[in-house]
Formats: sequence, C-alpha cells, structure tokens
Amino acid sequence: MNKGRLTGWWFIAIAVIMIAAFYFYPMIQALLLSFKTGKGANLHFTGLDNYKRLFSDKTFLTAVKNTFIYLIIQVPVMIVLAMFISVLLNDSKLKFKGFFRTAIFLPCVTSLVAYSIVFKYLFGADGLVNMLLTKLHLISAPIQWITDPFWAKVTIIIAITWRWTGYNMIFYLSALQNIDNSIYEAARIDGASAVRQFFSITVPLLKPIILFTSITSTIGTLQLFDEIVNITKGGPGNATMSISQYIYNLSFKYSPDFGYAATVSYSIVIMIVILSIVQFKAAGDK
Repeated sequence: MNKGRLTGWWFIAIAVIMIAAFYFYPMIQALLLSFKTGKGANLHFTGLDNYKRLFSDKTFLTAVKNTFIYLIIQVPVMIVLAMFISVLLNDSKLKFKGFFRTAIFLPCVTSLVAYSIVFKYLFGADGLVNMLLTKLHLISAPIQWITDPFWAKVTIIIAITWRWTGYNMIFYLSALQNIDNSIYEAARIDGASAVRQFFSITVPLLKPIILFTSITSTIGTLQLFDEIVNITKGGPGNATMSISQYIYNLSFKYSPDFGYAATVSYSIVIMIVILSIVQFKAAGDK
C-alpha cells in the first residue's frame, strides 16, 4: 500500500473512531441501560421488565398520545404548506423572491428557547394574539392558549409549524428548480390548468422529497422537547407532555431512573423505524 493511500486510510480511521466513540458507543450503552433498573447509579439487570412497564405506564401512554396528535396534525399541514409556498416562490414572475425566501426560512434558524418564550407571551391570556382577536370581534373572552388542554396543544402545533415550514420549503424549492420547464410548457400546450399541472406533474416529481421531508419531520416531532418545556411545561397536568419531556423528567426531575428513561428513549427509536417503514411502503419505494 503506497503512502498516499495509507494517509487516506488514516483520515478515515480518525473519523470512524470519533463516530464510534461519540455516536455508536453511547447508543449501545443506552440500549444496555434500558435492560437495567434502580435509582441513581444503583442499577441492576432486570431483562425486559422496563419494556413491559411501558404498557402500564399511564404517563408514558399520555405522552405517546400527545406526541402522535402533534405528529398526525402538524406534519401533514407543514408539508402541504411548505410545498404550496415553494411553488409560489418558484414563479419566475414573482418579484422580491429572495426577500420572501429569506423571511420564510428565518424562523428555523432562530433559537428554540427564544422563539418558544416569545410564543408563550404572544399566546398568553393577555397576549397579542388574544388582543388582536378581541379587537377584530372574533372572540368575546380571552382564549386560554396555555392553560386549556385543547388550546395548549393548538399553540404547540402552531409554534412548530411556524418554525419548521421554511426548513422544508427549501428542499421543495431546490427540487422544483431541477424540474425542466419544458414539461410544464408541454402541459400548457395540451391545455392543462395550473391545478392539473400541480397534481399531475409537480407532486409526482416531488415524491422523493415528500418522502424525505415526511420522515425527517416525523423524527423531529417524535423528539419534540424545547417547545413543550418552554411554552406549556407539559401542562396543564400532562395534557401537552411529549415523550422527550417524559424522558427528561425521568432522568432529572423525578427520582432519577436512568434505566427506564433509556427504555422510553428506545421506544422512540422503535416508533421511528416502524413509521419510516410504513412511509416507505406507502410511497411505493424499495
């Protein structure tokens, strides 16, 4: 093996060691930890007991239900919005496209904590949202966005949709710019309307990006944490608690139960794998 090739292998070896040490090793240790139970550092092996406990843990089941409500409602809405906005911003006749693209993308680069706190004040009982709705005579009394179980979930969904729509829009916009204009010109000559072009040309050609954004958005929603903690703190009661917040509570807020927290963490991994397979199957991709 010549010196140049050996140097290349050294560069690869360094990367592999770093990834193994800081990525795969913690994953394996967390998996082993999920089979142990005990308080603090006093842990002992208990087999599948932690996994069996999941099905009788009411707090965990509530967190799963809340997370799936966010997932089922927010992800489709966000993907449709991102696709619609990207189509509008891809119009060659639109002026100030750069400004609009930047403005819509900016929320996803803001601090998670900062924007969550801003939303908490905007949707407070005496916040700007209630003030505007009252002045427009759409409501007669302030909506309890933060303290009502239903409206608290709505607030979380609005917050994460606002933040991540622009992120997904970038993927769709990039894909749209790679579609040959002659396809649309041929469709227009054949008399296809803008709506027909969208559903017969744009959507099928965006299928790989739709699948990609669906899977990444699903993963992100299942790991939802910052917005919940900073806007509603999981309340009222456990009405908005997510799985990730429950993991945090098990590790640092309640009496530390790191073994069970690791088990709940791996339940997210299992959900992600199952939902990703379902989405691949639904998309018809091998």
